[in-house]
Amino acid sequence: MRIAYVHDVIYPYVKGGSEKRVWEISRRLAAKGHEVHIFGMKYWDGEDAVEREGVHLHGVCDPLELYVEGKRSIRAAIRFSWSLLWSLRGDFDVIDSQQFPYLPCFSAKLFSTLKRTPLIITWHEVWGDYWDEYLGWMAIFGKAVERLTARLPDRIIPVSERVRLDLLSMGVESERMVVVPNGVDLEKIDSVGARDPAYDLVYAGRLSAHKRVDLLIEAVGLLKEEIPEIRCAIIGDGPEMEDLGGLVRGLKVEDNVDFLGFLDTDEEVIAGVKSSRIFVLPSTREGFGISLLEANACGLPVVTVRSEMNAASDLVEDGLNGMVVDLSPEAVAGAILDLLKEEKHIGLSEPSRKVAERYDWSAVTDAMEREYEKVAS
Repeated sequence: MRIAYVHDVIYPYVKGGSEKRVWEISRRLAAKGHEVHIFGMKYWDGEDAVEREGVHLHGVCDPLELYVEGKRSIRAAIRFSWSLLWSLRGDFDVIDSQQFPYLPCFSAKLFSTLKRTPLIITWHEVWGDYWDEYLGWMAIFGKAVERLTARLPDRIIPVSERVRLDLLSMGVESERMVVVPNGVDLEKIDSVGARDPAYDLVYAGRLSAHKRVDLLIEAVGLLKEEIPEIRCAIIGDGPEMEDLGGLVRGLKVEDNVDFLGFLDTDEEVIAGVKSSRIFVLPSTREGFGISLLEANACGLPVVTVRSEMNAASDLVEDGLNGMVVDLSPEAVAGAILDLLKEEKHIGLSEPSRKVAERYDWSAVTDAMEREYEKVAS
């Protein structure tokens, strides 16, 4: 099959769950003999079209800043979508467009209609009422675009059951959807050698407001009273970096919290996670939670929070591969203390790994391949 992916950002130039999904599936499909193309912003030097690991990358336009004042740039989405109209070329059996930032899905729909090519939209999260918080009085436009986007494809692939249920509540027909989850690269994780823990806690991900890394830092402040030498590593970068640094200084936990910044390779991130005992994901909004499963694959139990939009909490079986707690620094600190006490986290290491093994990227790729074959037939 000839498969086209549409996503404005491309892994590993931008590292996030949706970017990683497209790349991990793409390179495995290419290895199976399919011709795979990704259309995104051009993050590399040289030719607009390059090949990497058998996958054809197409630079539609120069990259723009993704975030302006902590929010995804509408200008960047418009620029990419407009450029895509003139750059999406070729004969494909199926097009898979990522749902966010919505506008490129309309460009992909025009192309699919003109070429009579089936369109799939992979849906990572439903925003719904979150638009009110994100856009204020302009939320009506965000909600309208989200609902219109859901009408475009021949099939929608929600990445989790929670996303599927949210789409159902938005009026999407059940028969148009098939859940295919995200995954983990167990082979790569196993290739990175474990080392003695240098940290008790670790977070890895973008430093955005909804990730609530501030809760983790506040929890460290509380835990310091009982465990003065507690150590926490924060891996990643983002618009909240400056505020989080200020919080660390304000709580006087500079000796307890290390910002490791953006790490260039997966291997560096995996090594950072493996150098810790517990992974903490206090995010209030996750369509799936790849980082949680990757931590489980490293043998770390996870502490995450209850939130209506946090699908990552659905991956945690309390007392097996982690704990799900209320959205407060006290609750997060209590769970961490419980896991560290008498080294309970060690007993959860093997069960955590077993949970992650259910989500190998190879199995996810096989499932997506079957869906592509169905819509292309």
